[in-house]
Amino acid sequence: MQDESRNEALFVKCGDIVMDFCREKMDTEVFTTLLKLAVETDVAGKIKAQLSGKKINSTEGRAVLHTALRAPADTVVEVDGKNVIPDVHTVLNRMKRFAESVRRGDIVGHTGKVMKDVVCIGIGGSYLGPEFVFEALRTEEEAVAAASGRRLRFLANVDPIDVKRALEGLMPETTLVVIVSKTFTTAETMMNARTVKAWLLQSLRSEAAVSKHMVAVSTNIHATSEFGVNPDHVFGFWDWVGGRFSVCSAVGILPLALQYGWGIVQKFLDGCHFMDQHYATAPLDANLPVLLGLISVWNANFMGYSCNALLPYCQSLLKFAPHIQQVAMESNGKRVTIDGQVLSYEAEQIFFGEPGTNGQHSFYQLLHQGRVVPCEFIGFAQSQNPVHLTGEAVSNHDELMANFFAQPDALAFGKSREELEKANVPASLIPHKEFPGDRPSLSILMPKCTAFAVGSLLALYEHRVAVQGFLWNVNSFDQWGVELGKVLAKEVRNFFGAARKGDGRMLGAFHPATQRLLQTYMDM
Repeated sequence: MQDESRNEALFVKCGDIVMDFCREKMDTEVFTTLLKLAVETDVAGKIKAQLSGKKINSTEGRAVLHTALRAPADTVVEVDGKNVIPDVHTVLNRMKRFAESVRRGDIVGHTGKVMKDVVCIGIGGSYLGPEFVFEALRTEEEAVAAASGRRLRFLANVDPIDVKRALEGLMPETTLVVIVSKTFTTAETMMNARTVKAWLLQSLRSEAAVSKHMVAVSTNIHATSEFGVNPDHVFGFWDWVGGRFSVCSAVGILPLALQYGWGIVQKFLDGCHFMDQHYATAPLDANLPVLLGLISVWNANFMGYSCNALLPYCQSLLKFAPHIQQVAMESNGKRVTIDGQVLSYEAEQIFFGEPGTNGQHSFYQLLHQGRVVPCEFIGFAQSQNPVHLTGEAVSNHDELMANFFAQPDALAFGKSREELEKANVPASLIPHKEFPGDRPSLSILMPKCTAFAVGSLLALYEHRVAVQGFLWNVNSFDQWGVELGKVLAKEVRNFFGAARKGDGRMLGAFHPATQRLLQTYMDM
């Protein structure tokens, strides 16, 4: 940190975005070596393959093209010899027309009332990303004006408590329901969809109301039609869009357009595309997603740090860490290489986080004096809601950002025994008040949390995860690890169905320990 030439070398800009990683535990020699690693693993070639539509998701035989979802209409990206961009814009235009018609009141509910409230039903990638973007813009000035009089709720958990909370205060006759399930068979989503459908029918008392109040994001037209959804109100997407990367498909864009209107949505898509272009064209040593990926691998595999803290100093990013948890940990939480060989090293870190300054009063104690956790601080020069009270020395936002700048230095420099002794701290307290320092972090600074900025930030972290996978030689775009639990849950579900009717014979199929717990549950 005393070498200013090193610090300057570890300070990179991309448009209005600044990333300062001079507080990472690396010197320029390490940085150069990491860039050589990127060359040796052909990161640039793999990025090109990804963006050109090659089927880099080898275990499922699919391309990985969430970038195509925000590409301009005149772009050409081919999969199996077909340009996919016209189809993307066909769906975008359909969503735009539908959302604007609902918002204007041209499309109304069963009783003729405007549907000003939307409940979006989905789980995992069909929920975390869209909710992150919704929350990120909920207090943004333009978005607030565009969303005036409207409400958007998300229903993900199959726990009936989540249903109660999602529907609280809503009226069926003014509520539009968006069901998000590619196959229209996702167990949790369909249970919730049937529950909300029953809520609608209890009030509106006509099956015809379903086609007026329920729309779908799915590729299973037969199943959506059987459910009662109007085929004209089903919005599809493609197998080259992975769930956790699907925010820019109908999964996220439809509910966001209903809430904020197309102008805000387009700015968000433009921000994503801006970062896509940077990812595609910037040299490795100035490419933010590549640098973030290299830093992650350095910390995880060379420094041995198993966790990573995402610390946005912006309350509107309260759902950023939960979304990136899935994007990162479901993508790269793998045990084998892309060729099926067991890894000889750990892939991915455990991601967690909380907006500042809330996190400071929660888990920063561990960050400063417990285990070493690399931290990523994200801040903005301007607030979505600027406040400067008369008589206060600084604005509320400057008060927040004072902590954004202080915490990385506290982690890096700490407080030594000698400093404590000079401050006349009692000897018995010195061990407790000593901060070891030398704890790595990086800082990302942007002008303001606008729709464009949110898009850029999302794409930055999406691409960072891909780069990590390229470096670790894993398939970042499948998720076989989520399947086994689903299969076992189906067996338990079948047992419940029979046991609740008095037939408990299936209990014997489970492990004795599981039998004991199941029986206890049934007896309570």
